[in-house]
Formats: sequence, structure tokens, C-alpha cells
Amino acid sequence: QVQLVESGGGLVQPGGSLRLSCAASGSIFSIYAMRWYRQAPGKQRELVAAITSGGTTVYADSVKGRFTISRENAKNTVYLQMNSLKPEDTAVYYCNAYYSPTGTNYWGQGTQVTVSS
Repeated sequence: QVQLVESGGGLVQPGGSLRLSCAASGSIFSIYAMRWYRQAPGKQRELVAAITSGGTTVYADSVKGRFTISRENAKNTVYLQMNSLKPEDTAVYYCNAYYSPTGTNYWGQGTQVTVSS
């Protein structure tokens, strides 16, 4: 079992920055691929960024060049640095831990990000 707790969301003006954190507990953090998803009102949940256990990263086209995912295995934490935020980035952001050999998924409770002037 893995428990995930997100933090760092809030209200920010367009062009601003936020850093989301996701703290994991309960299992060996380093073996999991970690992913950030988001879900805006009335829309499907979408993958924003992912980082493998080996550190390889992937990003949605809509956030490339603006968002950076990173992980600190010693702290069991994954981060999402979000720069140049746009109103369309407004959503609930969810942290996900994925272990591919078993297809196991764990989710956090989500953190709200609102980009508005």
C-alpha cells in the first residue's frame, strides 16, 4: 500500500508559478513511476507529467516548457514545478504512483490549482 498526500495548490495570477508536492508513505517509493494528472470541471482527467523510477520524464504537449516534474527518493516525494501558469491550467491536480509489473495504481486526494486574475 502507498499513501499519497499532495500539497502546494492555491490561487495564482496568470504568469505566476506554483510548486506542487506529493509525499508518499507505506512502501518503497523508488520503485514506482510517479505521475501528475489534472481534472478541470466538466473534463476528463488528463496526464500532465510523469517520471519513471529511473528518472525519465514525459509531459503533455500543453505543459511542455512550462512544467517540470522531479522526484527526491530520499524524501519519498515527487514535485511539479509549474511556471507561466495560464487560466486553462486551472484544475484539481492528482498525484499517482504506478508499479508496472503488477499494474498497481495509487492516488492522492488532489489539490486545487486556480489561475485567475
